[in-house]
Parts: sequence; structure tokens; C-alpha cells
Amino acid sequence: MKAAEILHFHHAAFPRENFRSVLPGVLLCCAVATVAYALEAEERVLAGRAWLESLVLAILIGTALRSLWAPHARFNHGIVFSSKYLLEIAVVLLGASVSGATLLAAGPGLLAGIAGVVAAALLLGFAMGRLLGLPTRMALLVACGNAICGNSAIAAVAPVIGADSDDVAASIAFTAVLGVAVVLGLPLAGLALGLGGHAFGAFAGLTVYAVPQVIAAAAPMGPAAVQTGTLVKLVRVLMLGPVCLVLSLVTRGSADAEGPQRRPGLAHLVPWFILGFLALMLCRTLGLIPQAALAPMAQLATVLTVVSMAALGLGVDLRTVAQAGGRVTAAVVLSLAGLGAISLGLLHLLHMV
Repeated sequence: MKAAEILHFHHAAFPRENFRSVLPGVLLCCAVATVAYALEAEERVLAGRAWLESLVLAILIGTALRSLWAPHARFNHGIVFSSKYLLEIAVVLLGASVSGATLLAAGPGLLAGIAGVVAAALLLGFAMGRLLGLPTRMALLVACGNAICGNSAIAAVAPVIGADSDDVAASIAFTAVLGVAVVLGLPLAGLALGLGGHAFGAFAGLTVYAVPQVIAAAAPMGPAAVQTGTLVKLVRVLMLGPVCLVLSLVTRGSADAEGPQRRPGLAHLVPWFILGFLALMLCRTLGLIPQAALAPMAQLATVLTVVSMAALGLGVDLRTVAQAGGRVTAAVVLSLAGLGAISLGLLHLLHMV
């Protein structure tokens, strides 16, 4: 499924289709997501932890299934619906995980530093991707995944820049592998660098992709590392909204052989899910969201993201992913190394090391 098909579905198909037209595809995506959750649970039983999370497993299973079996046309609407709308709803729900108090607790120096690290890592990652010959959209996906929050950033940025399923799947696949390697190797790097708890937590929060991975990487260094890492990571995740907004402004009105012509308008200037993300963040800051609702909202966001990743996997052409493999791997590795160097530079500047 290409971005043009998703855009057409968004503007034309869905308003005229009834519930039954999307149900088969949604159920198929949910079935893949269920298998992914079951495999993650089995990992925890056998190994004591999940080396591959359900989000990654969902896209891998979906891709494997798609390589063995081409879904009937009746599944298409539901697969597109899951990869687009369910993902956008998940991004909105993530806004409830960040509050103004969380931002203030980090301090102005660290807050500005995190924004600077994200901006520098984005530019560096994009430049490396282009130098390695990656298409513009793929280079942007890799850069955003490394600089912000891995899979979630890639998935959220994709509809803004008009990326297709093959680009998204390739970016996520390689980012997922590096994410596991970083979680395993970062504590060793922290010991070698002589980082204390708070410094290592900040380093983990600035470099590791997902919040659970930050916690796993920081745990060997103690509670202070976990708390600092989680805080820094949440602030870094917050950069997803402004980055998507900037990208929508930069790419609006553009058209090329890989994507559809964009129409000017508010929807393209500020995607609705970004507004929703910011609105929920404001509600969280003002205390309008009951404390008891925060955990279920976060869990729902995770479930919807896993289902949407299953949908992306079901639309992947493995041949395209394989063709991009070497260049994408090099771009991800080099971008991640650059992010680590920039993050250490910030810690030195703030006298945390």
C-alpha cells in the first residue's frame, strides 16, 4: 500500500464506506497484533524479559504473512484504516503522558539542550542518509526515528511526509535491531565513561528509542538513572509534535514521483493528531484528566500502535526492504553514533559529567 492509496482512502473512501468494509482488515490486523503480544509474553517467560517488543514483532509477523500470502481485496480498506487512523489516534493519546510540570522539573538548561540535541541529530541523520543515497523520505524517517523516539516517531512522521509502507517498514526494522543493541550495550558504555546515575540516565534518555527501553537500559545504574532517563525521554518524545509541524510546513505543496500532490490548507499545515496531542498535554497539565485514566490511555495508545504496525507489515513488499537494507543499516548506525556524540557533548556542557 502506497501513501497515495492511504491519502485517497482518507479523503474519499472511508466516509462512503460502512463498518463492514473495514472490519475484515481490522480483524486481520488485530489477529497479527494478538500473536505479537503472545510471543512477547512467551519471551518474558523463557528469557525473563522481552528482547523484541510486541510493536516490533507485529510488523515482522505482518511482513512475513504478507510474503507468504497476498490478502484479498476485501481486507484492503481495513488494513489502510488501521495503518492510518488507529496510528493517529495513538499519537493523540500519547499527549496524556506529558505534563507541563514534567517539563518544568527538567530545568531550562536541560530542556533547551534536549531540543538542541534533537534538532542537531535530525539534521545530521538526514544528511548522512542523503550522502548514503537514501531517498529523501527514507532519510527523514531514519533521522526522525533516531533523533526522537524510534518506531513511534517513524510511524507518526510517515503520513506527514507522504512515506509509503516499504519505507516505514524498512526504517522500523533496522531501528528495532539497533534499539535492542543499544539497550544491551549502553550500560557498558556508561561504566566505561564513568557516568553517575543522573548523568547516565540523561544519556540513556537522549539516545535510547522507546521509554521501556530507556528504563531497561538505565535500571543497572540505579533508581536515579531510571528517573532521570524517563524524564529526559518524555521531554524528547514531546519534540515529536513540533518536528511533525515543521515537516508539514516544509513539505506542503510538494509533489514528486513518489507521492501525491498536496493541497494547501489547515489540515496540511497542522495535522489533526498533532493538535490532539497538544490538547491532551494541556489537559494533563491542567489536571483535567483523572489520574486513574492515565494508565489505560497509555495502554490503549500502545495497543493501537501495535495494531497499526501489523497493518504496515501487511502492506510491505519484502523485495523493496531488502534492496534498501545495506544503506538503511549504515544510515541508522551512523546517525545513532552521531546522536550519542551530540548527547555526550550536551552533558559536558551542562557539567553533568
